[in-house]
Amino acid sequence: QVQLVESGGGLVQAGDSLRLSCAASGRTFSSYVVTWFRQAPDKEREFVAAISGRGDATNYADSVKGRFTASRDNAKKTVDLQMNSLKPEDTAVYSCAAGRSGTRFPADYYHWGPGTQVTVAS
Repeated sequence: QVQLVESGGGLVQAGDSLRLSCAASGRTFSSYVVTWFRQAPDKEREFVAAISGRGDATNYADSVKGRFTASRDNAKKTVDLQMNSLKPEDTAVYSCAAGRSGTRFPADYYHWGPGTQVTVAS
């Protein structure tokens, strides 16, 4: 079992950077793929980025590739999402999820954080 809590959201201007963090509890954290999803108002939840259990493999949505970077520290049980060159269309609630397979489908994940709001003003 793993429990997740996100932090680091806020209101920024277009072009700014923001760093989100996902803190986990649980003894088997390093065995989970951690994936970031986001959900904008009136839109479905969408995949943003995933990082493998050891942190040696990452996967990104095309919309954030080159701007966002996922990293993790298993000793601290944290996964970060560095977001650069933010755009108004990045505005959403960002949530981290832990799973075994690292798919892009929210329904495949059972462990979720409550989410953190990111708002990018133009």
